Amino acid sequence: MRDELAHRFGGVTAYMRSPATGLWKTGAGDVDRDEVVTVEVMVDDLNEAWWREYALRLAQAFRQQEVVVRAIVIQPLSH
Repeated sequence: MRDELAHRFGGVTAYMRSPATGLWKTGAGDVDRDEVVTVEVMVDDLNEAWWREYALRLAQAFRQQEVVVRAIVIQPLSH
């Protein structure tokens, strides 16, 4: 995953050393838990279709119901 994103976008930051733990209630009222890893890529143009497909591929690869991909517009203050 990291290599693919670095190759495609020219760089990637992965926060993987201390994954966060996610907790949520199931429909049956039980609590499930999962490790959460955050990967960050900065792009000039957002290809939403590519990211949707990539999220589906990751969900299958990691046996997840869903992988969240989010886009946040940033304003660099150093320019």
